[in-house]
Amino acid sequence: MIYVLLPFAALPIYSVMKGVSPVYGKAAASLGANPIQRFLKVYFPLTLPGVISGGTITFIVALGYYITPALVGGPSDQMLGYYIAYYTNVELNVGMSAALALILLVLVAVILTLFARIVGVKRLMATVR
Repeated sequence: MIYVLLPFAALPIYSVMKGVSPVYGKAAASLGANPIQRFLKVYFPLTLPGVISGGTITFIVALGYYITPALVGGPSDQMLGYYIAYYTNVELNVGMSAALALILLVLVAVILTLFARIVGVKRLMATVR
């Protein structure tokens, strides 16, 4: 999973990091900031939109992985995606799989809504422009 999902996290972070002007770091250095302060106070907040978008994309793509936890965790440690596939393919119970898929959709929507409220999407989008 790491090999497949790493580009989904690294590429948005890299694209935002590449767009940060080095002038900001030089300005912070001229004001007396050491390298750690420049990173924490200037560079990291400017790259935060890439970190957040990479994490969100990776989280959404990782929801579809149900084979890996089934192989690694064993039969007693299953995720919701496994049960959706099980009720669809083995039990042929479309109603149960649809209900589980709806539960998964609602959980993801709640997580992303909480995430948007905590981070502040409007503030985040203002830094991207």
